[in-house]
Amino acid sequence: MEVQPKTKTPRYLQKRAKSKQKLLRGYIGPTKFKAEQSAHNVIATVFGNVKGVILLDFHEEHRTSWELITKNTKTKRFVNSIVSSFSFRLFGLLLVFVDMFVVLTDLIFIGSSLNLSWKLHSISLTIASFFLMDVLLRVYVEGKQQYFSDMFNSLDAIVIGLTLLVNIVYCLHDFKGITNIPRLTVLFRALRIIILVRVFHLAYQKRHLERLTRKMVSGNKRRYERDGFDLDLTYVTDRIIAMSFPSSGKQSFYRNPIKEVVRFLDTKHRDHYMIYNLCSERGYDPVHFHHRVHRIMVDDHNVPSLSEMVTFTKEVEKWMAEDEENVVVIHCKGGKGRTGTMICACLIASEKFKTAEESLYYFGVRRTDKSTSSKFQGVETPSQSRYVGYFAKVKNDYQWSLPPRKFLFVKRFVIHSIHGVGKGNGEDLKVQIIMQKEIVFSCSASKNCRIYHDAETDRVIINLINCPSLSDDVKVKFLSSSVSNFYPDLPRYYDNCPFFFWFHTSFIQNYRLYLSRNELDNPHKSKTWKTYRPEFAVEVYFE
Repeated sequence: MEVQPKTKTPRYLQKRAKSKQKLLRGYIGPTKFKAEQSAHNVIATVFGNVKGVILLDFHEEHRTSWELITKNTKTKRFVNSIVSSFSFRLFGLLLVFVDMFVVLTDLIFIGSSLNLSWKLHSISLTIASFFLMDVLLRVYVEGKQQYFSDMFNSLDAIVIGLTLLVNIVYCLHDFKGITNIPRLTVLFRALRIIILVRVFHLAYQKRHLERLTRKMVSGNKRRYERDGFDLDLTYVTDRIIAMSFPSSGKQSFYRNPIKEVVRFLDTKHRDHYMIYNLCSERGYDPVHFHHRVHRIMVDDHNVPSLSEMVTFTKEVEKWMAEDEENVVVIHCKGGKGRTGTMICACLIASEKFKTAEESLYYFGVRRTDKSTSSKFQGVETPSQSRYVGYFAKVKNDYQWSLPPRKFLFVKRFVIHSIHGVGKGNGEDLKVQIIMQKEIVFSCSASKNCRIYHDAETDRVIINLINCPSLSDDVKVKFLSSSVSNFYPDLPRYYDNCPFFFWFHTSFIQNYRLYLSRNELDNPHKSKTWKTYRPEFAVEVYFE
């Protein structure tokens, strides 16, 4: 008898099998699953030698169960996409106003026309049926236990059931016949007034609309949706929390309400949390969080200074060491770019990861909810990723201290693949060099530089005149003035300019810095690639 050689199942298939086992356990019940597991294990079987294709062979009963799970999940996702859509909730909100108008009209003109009254009752009954359908669909998606664990959901279901019952009673009775019975007339009028309890449903619909708006703004960033909370907030680790800006007033309609953030932190981590606000553009009264707020001024879509990253990570490590229950909560506006930059620095400082690539990937995975979209919600801008790389070198090569200071002068900029970028010869470009948020140098075709267009190599050389000495964190910003019918202005996104980048002088090697399209802020975005071709790059020469 020929013995078949053993074939090792790839790790990704093992993980997939475990995932399916977990879902199957939840579907058929843990007891039944455990009892039958030995007889019906998920087995990796190799069928011949057809390009090494490995298939998962399930017992027929489990296969049927798995198909039911998959089909049920797809159906639930489809239903959820409808009932949780912004347009569906907005339509429900409008129906509440229509229903209230119908009820008030019926009460005002009661007895004037039986035909009008019947039409109004029919409209109200239709609206009540719509809301009943809404409740049933949400129960189907969320599950009965989870849905009714929310007090507002339970109260809303009672209100809908009551109004539906009143409408049915009103429509089924012959009102012309009961007008001769005064007591019944009074009773039904009272029942009709009860429908005005729909005002509560209006508040409920507003609450749902707020939740949907916040989810639309946060996109597919992972949210905390447990224990009565629904916040754009993610546990990156069990002691490091990323979130979007805690807002008040109108902004709380689409971002984290500050009162809810306070309630969350005081409930989950009372007396054991420290908040870092990285927004330079907005703040809030630290009294909300018992004065446990530190603020680091970082402009939107830009980077913190390297010295700020070192100081910040050392503060965080000290705070964490004081008590095992201490946590840090880090946020900017959206809780992604600036927040991710600093959190990745924390992950490297605490030696959870050694490289920038590992920490950046981990943060993106933790912050992204792939069940709603595949968009990666990690650190996006190249300069922010570059600074995480700088910090990794500081931690690994310089023992968590700033590197020796280096002073440099920019000699020239070389822009490659300039054709199609503005006028295509560099004459419309302006350059600003910024240090510590101050413009230390600027130049254009007629000021502080000489511009040479090399058409053969499709590049522009910008030779700077009298550039000052540069050190530490430097930002280079390119502006454009090519607004005309023949040369449209360059697309502007972050920082309201065509493109920019940050670098630190201590990490410049061989007096040269080369940044490809994907390493420049703004050209890295795919929506700009009609303007910036793959060969587009900026090269900086120093002395």
